[in-house]
Amino acid sequence: MFQLQNQSTRHLTTAHLAQTMTLLSLTAEELHQKIESELASNPALEMVEERRCPSCNRLLQSSEPCPICSRPKTLESTDPIVFISPREDFVSGSPIPQEDLPEDNIGAATEDLPTYVLRQIAPELDPGDRALAAYLLTHLDEDGLLQVSLIEVAQYHHVLVSRVESIKRLIQHAEPIGVGSATPEEAMLIQLEVLAAENIPVPPLAVQAIEKGMSLLSRHQYSELAHILKTSPKNVQEIANFIGNNLNPFPARSHWGDSRESAKSEEQVFHRPDIVINHLNEDPLGPLVVEIIMPISGTLRINPMFRQATKEIHEEKVDDWKNALERASLFVKCLQQRNHTMERLMMRIAGLQKEFILHGEGDLKPVTRAQLAKELEVHESTISRAVSNKAIQLPNGRIVPFAKFFDRSLHIRTALQVIIAAETKPYSDTELAELLAGMDYHVARRTVAKYRAMEGILPAHLRHKTVNRS
Repeated sequence: MFQLQNQSTRHLTTAHLAQTMTLLSLTAEELHQKIESELASNPALEMVEERRCPSCNRLLQSSEPCPICSRPKTLESTDPIVFISPREDFVSGSPIPQEDLPEDNIGAATEDLPTYVLRQIAPELDPGDRALAAYLLTHLDEDGLLQVSLIEVAQYHHVLVSRVESIKRLIQHAEPIGVGSATPEEAMLIQLEVLAAENIPVPPLAVQAIEKGMSLLSRHQYSELAHILKTSPKNVQEIANFIGNNLNPFPARSHWGDSRESAKSEEQVFHRPDIVINHLNEDPLGPLVVEIIMPISGTLRINPMFRQATKEIHEEKVDDWKNALERASLFVKCLQQRNHTMERLMMRIAGLQKEFILHGEGDLKPVTRAQLAKELEVHESTISRAVSNKAIQLPNGRIVPFAKFFDRSLHIRTALQVIIAAETKPYSDTELAELLAGMDYHVARRTVAKYRAMEGILPAHLRHKTVNRS
């Protein structure tokens, strides 16, 4: 009996987690459609036409935000105010006609991974090597790993292996770092190399741990690996933590996210936000107010009449009705868990990235999903799902992808743009690296070239004519 109860509890826990993760990945508009679908298919679920705060369940008398959840805890508090807002108007309206959109708000076409990488390295390639680079890039798998040997490529194109190898190195140092590697281990070694070049402290034995003991690391067999590396299990644990927080064995996943869509999160233009950030009482010096949109104006709950009716129905239908009740209860609980997770995440993001929210891209702090997952004590995939395909409206009215808050190079690329916009003569990539270092951005020359290509900025010898002309 106990075993059956334990299995049933485990099944419900798994179902709860799975449905919460699914709801977490939905945008406000998709969540609206999901709720409508559940209401249509499950008679145990009902929507009460009243306006309640999704956070504290207080009955609201007007269309204004909850007067309790939307105010600071104390008059002196400068902490962000984060709450779930029943703003159905953001998602229930008709689609925005294309002809009504401003010309500069039309979304750019999305790129696939090979095109994205080729655009970055093109300025550093000899014209004769572009076909070789394209060939290598079209042989990447969905994880960004190379599925053809360099010898095969050299033989097919009748060139030296060393020439193919040099092109591969260029590819590996493009975003996402490590793309084009033959194995996950090779991708991580390239990432370590880039981190070291950017003066980020790397544990002394990290390279050896990847080369000799990735299988042991993945199984958390730290004592065995410590014996091989002739160090302590504590050092191995620190190496494992560093690798988990900073490296990705599957480069394409780190760039394209869990859904592995072609740069969708970076290239898509959003017209309706999932989260709205404003100033309290429109005071620029006041705390930030973060509304996480809950796209229903009524209250979602279990239908009490349906629950009562389960006691009176025919025995043959009891199981079906109980299952409907369980599904409805699970859906409501998972929706509440989704909201709670989004509140915790936005509270941390609004505090961490306040300067970016207020002043722009140059003030973005480098942060990873893994770092936030560790702080909030959730799995990294939870953060990825919460961020995926969602948009945030900033106080200035601009709508940006949520993923932009995790762009670790955006502040450096912004500084690079400022330097180049003010140049009176074209700076070489080496000079740009030195100027960035003077601003406390320590990046290698190759990284400067990569960031310049990402921003569509020409090399120095091609910018020369533009500067002279102006």
